Amino acid sequence: MAFPILHALAGVLALTAGDPEIARATTKPPEGMATASGPCSAPENRQFDFWLGEWDVTTPDGKLAGANRITRILSGCALREEWSGAGGIRGTSLNVFDAGARRWRQTWVDEKGNVLFLTGELKGGKMLLEGEGPSRDGTLQNRISWSKLSNGRVRQLWESSKDGGKTWKTVFDGTYTPRNR
Repeated sequence: MAFPILHALAGVLALTAGDPEIARATTKPPEGMATASGPCSAPENRQFDFWLGEWDVTTPDGKLAGANRITRILSGCALREEWSGAGGIRGTSLNVFDAGARRWRQTWVDEKGNVLFLTGELKGGKMLLEGEGPSRDGTLQNRISWSKLSNGRVRQLWESSKDGGKTWKTVFDGTYTPRNR
């Protein structure tokens, strides 16, 4: 019974193999997943573009926290973060708009083996990503926001909660200033 389906599929593949127009028409992604410019060119895929660039990052007291480089990769479908802290620690994240879930996702890992899995959205002019993870005391909630500031700068505020979100502690507060400016 599966053989007629396989023969039909083989026929479609044979017909489309030599004709790029037919191949594009028969491999059209689901609605909302792509535009004529590519699979990741919808406006939602560009919501985090304000974070793209090479940055010097300082703490609220003006001390250098590190340097960060944010680039668009995978045909524009993801942002890669490459962090180099002033104290020597390095880390990276992969950020992507999940069109099926209509949410942004970030996976962070550093050279000490710390991992964060965050999910969120652009809300009130801020990219807000949240996630839970294990800690020595149970579960730790993380909430990280990125906000556009004046002069092309960006603020990143990372907060955590050990009590289910009743109280929050600042883990990191950094101002990103474009490098070479």
